[in-house]
Amino acid sequence: MRKATAAIAAVLVVFAVMIVTKLGGAGGPETKPTPAFPTGEAAAAIVAQLTSVPPAVLDQVGVGSAEILPKAVTGQPVLTEGGKPLVLYVGAEYCPFCAAQRWPVVVALSRFGTFSGLTITASASDDVYPDTPTVSFHGSTYTSDVLTFQGVETSGRTRKGGSYTPLDQLTPQQAQLVQKFNAPPYVDAKSAGSIPFVDYANQAITSGATFSPELLAGMTAEQVTKALSDPGSEIAKAVNGNANAITAVLCKVTGGKPANVCTSQAVTAFQGKV
Repeated sequence: MRKATAAIAAVLVVFAVMIVTKLGGAGGPETKPTPAFPTGEAAAAIVAQLTSVPPAVLDQVGVGSAEILPKAVTGQPVLTEGGKPLVLYVGAEYCPFCAAQRWPVVVALSRFGTFSGLTITASASDDVYPDTPTVSFHGSTYTSDVLTFQGVETSGRTRKGGSYTPLDQLTPQQAQLVQKFNAPPYVDAKSAGSIPFVDYANQAITSGATFSPELLAGMTAEQVTKALSDPGSEIAKAVNGNANAITAVLCKVTGGKPANVCTSQAVTAFQGKV
């Protein structure tokens, strides 16, 4: 019994180290000071444009270039908070794949509610796809009549003492959801524990980005948001297309509310696909 207990303890320690490594990005030298990002009125203008992509543009984009769609979860009750379906996002500011995925997540959720406190930032300068422009959920809030949202950014974008600076800590419930659904059989073993991880009320999940951060290389957040209003741009096809897929999933968990969103061409384009 003592040997068995010791073996189990060893496995748990290894698993904990894996989680910390995946979410914390430990190792490597300290990075340069954080560059200046838009703040104040300039940041507010970018966020306003991001959170109000015209419905006509979303309808025109339809499926766009979305190929990696949220994966359905079966046999699970709808995850709720305060009586409303809960969407959980777990990522980190240094992560370029998280930086890319926040764009469609924000566009989609903005059709169901309102964000406040989003900040303009970019992924780490010393990672792959350096300085991918994005927003951060750290310190933000979300209000909606039909959904709840928890955005967790576990680490910042700069290193200090060999590790990325810690930000938000997972609650016990959030850690349990990550441990259960960001692992086989819900995701491939090779991508288990990857970020960004998004849990759509335990009815669908995504692990990793649904399009490449390379698409946003060399751009500013202002340039990205401007491109979202051009349905012919590759960025609009990727971001808005994936946002439409997320919207279709959210319409399923909200029971088709709000009706004007859930009956739109942007959503019906994914009928039978999600």
